[in-house]
Amino acid sequence: AAVQEGRADFMPVFLSEIPRLFRSGALPLDVALIQVSPPDEHGFCSFGCEVGCTKPAAQSAKIVIAEVNRKMPRVLGDSFIHFSKFTYVVEADYTLPEAPQGGSSEVHRTIGKHIAEMIPDGATLQLGVGSIPDAVLAQLGNKKDLGIHTELFSDGVIDLVNRGVITNEKKTLHPGKIVAGFLFGSQRLYDFVNDNPIIELHPTDYVNDPFIIAQNERMVSINSAIEVDLTGQVCADSIGEYFYSGIGGQVDFVRGAARSKRGKPIIALPSVAVRRDGSRYSRITPELKPGAGVVTSRGDVHYIVTEWGVAYLHGKCMRERALALARIAHPDFRSDLIAAAKRRKLVMPDQTDRALLPRYPEEFEGWAEATDGTPVFVRPIRPTDEDMLREFHYKLSDETIFRRYRRVLKSLPHRERLKLVNIDYETEMALVVLLRHDTREEIVAVGRYYLDEKTRVAELAFVVRDDWQEKGYGSLLMRKLMEVARARNLAGFEAYVQADNSRMLSLLLHHGFTMSEQISEGTCHLTLSLDTTDPTD
Repeated sequence: AAVQEGRADFMPVFLSEIPRLFRSGALPLDVALIQVSPPDEHGFCSFGCEVGCTKPAAQSAKIVIAEVNRKMPRVLGDSFIHFSKFTYVVEADYTLPEAPQGGSSEVHRTIGKHIAEMIPDGATLQLGVGSIPDAVLAQLGNKKDLGIHTELFSDGVIDLVNRGVITNEKKTLHPGKIVAGFLFGSQRLYDFVNDNPIIELHPTDYVNDPFIIAQNERMVSINSAIEVDLTGQVCADSIGEYFYSGIGGQVDFVRGAARSKRGKPIIALPSVAVRRDGSRYSRITPELKPGAGVVTSRGDVHYIVTEWGVAYLHGKCMRERALALARIAHPDFRSDLIAAAKRRKLVMPDQTDRALLPRYPEEFEGWAEATDGTPVFVRPIRPTDEDMLREFHYKLSDETIFRRYRRVLKSLPHRERLKLVNIDYETEMALVVLLRHDTREEIVAVGRYYLDEKTRVAELAFVVRDDWQEKGYGSLLMRKLMEVARARNLAGFEAYVQADNSRMLSLLLHHGFTMSEQISEGTCHLTLSLDTTDPTD
């Protein structure tokens, strides 16, 4: 409020740069008022819970007033100052402030689940305090050998350390150590860090240096946002013209994680916020509010996560970004976002919101293996898959295309791709089999069905890329589509297959289809009742 009223100044600066401002004199300090632990037998005091900016301030100020608090934990690392450096000393003996311990909502838990699924074993994490970091930590119980390199941490790490989930053993910088700039939590945390050799606090010009951060392989940074626009600009410090917080270390860690080998910079936020009058508004917005500041630029952004899913934006064009972000917005606002994207010319004029309005059936997502043992990810198709579908089509032979479409399609134009990726997931379902290469995906197979709502029988079709045929991907799609069909209470499947397509006929017969008739032009009609059990189960 003081800043908004003009009674105080606000300096937007990355946290990693504050120590240099102190030391260079660009931000001159006359007096540093600090709190430290009692001196050890050598006369050294620990800065305790806050080293990040406090140590550089104490080293740069003309006068240092130290409050020596018996309750301040002695935290290790680059965290000590000799008693002789103090100009004045005040003794104290009071408990430290504790972070409020609030519970997480279902929205935060869902966001935490999405993020936890993105964190590999052996990853090094940056996260802070609050509902989303706590929700992420609560989902990491099955991970192995995680590490911490973070600006700030709180109580959530304690249980994971005690359970052997956070070991820091796989860290490629400071192995075996939790590295941070400061900490804030409960008395339990302060007791945990006291003289604990696995904890190291350092100034923020080290901890938050993107070059240092990037030396941790598999670095995953998790930061929050106030709003994100359809181009990927992240506002994290203001609500319109109202300054809400400082820039902090978000950009430091976003850029550090981006440069890390197999790193992942993640921005997380609930999809909606509530006004004082009780009305809701989307935090995925056509454009940022007037006066809002961009903290993470559209060039830096990689992953955006809401309770509705994950959008990967790095290296994506504006059309892909707008569609990906609309997909993870709250369903009540998706149509408006697509309409706004059309007005801004971010998407094609004929872009439909058909696939964005139903709930995306994430329950049908999952990892699988075909007969060759290659791990693949199977999920329902998304509107953002349009370009991947085009590349998939161009890798199909004329014969494969003819067997799927009964004609040779030399190209798959935008209007056709639009129909194929924008489905309602009820009367039409499509599953894609994906190979994942770090941040890149490619489609190797697609399976679809088209439902007759009167009979509850769906027509089935598959296509597998030529270089991935005879590896069990057709059979994998068959099993997955049968799972979807049974969950949706379909009565059965039917398929029309060319009589000389021995592979497809063999696949369907293997899964319990029966040949009902051979119709004109050498096409066979096969059916399967889902009242029966798949013989391959």
